[in-house]
Amino acid sequence: MNILITGAAGFIGAHTALRLLKDGHQVTGLDNFNAHYDPQLKQDRVRWVAEQVGQFPLRQLDLNDAPALGRLFAEVRPQVVIHLATQPGGRCTQANAHGQPDCSQAGLQPILAPCQRHTVEHLIYAAPESHCTCKAGSALQVDSDGRLQGIPSTALRFLTVYGPWGRPDMAPHLFARAICEELPLKLFNHGLHQRDFSYIDDVVHSLVRLLHKPPSGHTQLQDESPAWLDSTLPRRLFNIGGQRLVQLKDYVATLEQLLGRKARFEYLSLPGNDLPPGPEPISALENLTGFGPQTPLAQGLGHFVEWFHAYYRPGCVPPAPALELSGQSPQPQGREY
Repeated sequence: MNILITGAAGFIGAHTALRLLKDGHQVTGLDNFNAHYDPQLKQDRVRWVAEQVGQFPLRQLDLNDAPALGRLFAEVRPQVVIHLATQPGGRCTQANAHGQPDCSQAGLQPILAPCQRHTVEHLIYAAPESHCTCKAGSALQVDSDGRLQGIPSTALRFLTVYGPWGRPDMAPHLFARAICEELPLKLFNHGLHQRDFSYIDDVVHSLVRLLHKPPSGHTQLQDESPAWLDSTLPRRLFNIGGQRLVQLKDYVATLEQLLGRKARFEYLSLPGNDLPPGPEPISALENLTGFGPQTPLAQGLGHFVEWFHAYYRPGCVPPAPALELSGQSPQPQGREY
């Protein structure tokens, strides 16, 4: 299958490209290598992929360069577009430091016209996280665009994805750096927040199983899809993530044991306008793909810590073996969670 991945030098993008290349697909990547976080990490991810499967076409291109994007689509003629060239996060803001919208839907609009023009069979893209404050407006925009263009589309809400080569502005890096550098972790709600942490291999496995399953409308609408998704349109929304909620304090405790260091905490009450996220249903995606997340948190964090030590070489003791448990700025300065 001929596949175009935007954001191919990103965390999920690089892992997805590696998996698809190993599976024998024809993959073209696109990334602008911006400075939202250290571009060197993005370059190193690309080298990591190339070391395992060889060089693959990767274009440095900004999505807002419509002529260049159009030429790329005309050359590649992708059957499937996996659109990950976004800047997702726990809370969207109106604009980033460069004045660009900092929401995971900001880069969707430029992709729609070339997808329609070249009759893309399936557009898979990163949707806002469930607790993203600009979700509703972005979702309505997607619905409006869909009525005009009818591109078979699957939106994915990624639930706190972690693992080797992850982003330095997300929880695993921030927590690990704070623990190693003896910086305080300010935990809202006294660390009792619960999150559905998602190991990268499980996320990619689910995503890959969606390639040959474009929506057709009507019966494809899933139970957790919100009201703004019209069942007569070829589009759907899935949560893609882990299997169970984990309290932040338990998550940090696992990291402490793996890093061999104790964290410093500053517990804070939950602000009145900020409610902790509830459970995120993922059964519909499992029913469609026949796959559910399988990596225990301690095992996944063990893989992350091993990579974290090898890549950053922080001043911690060597990582401990992965634990068997029952049951987000690159250099944080007392970051709040």
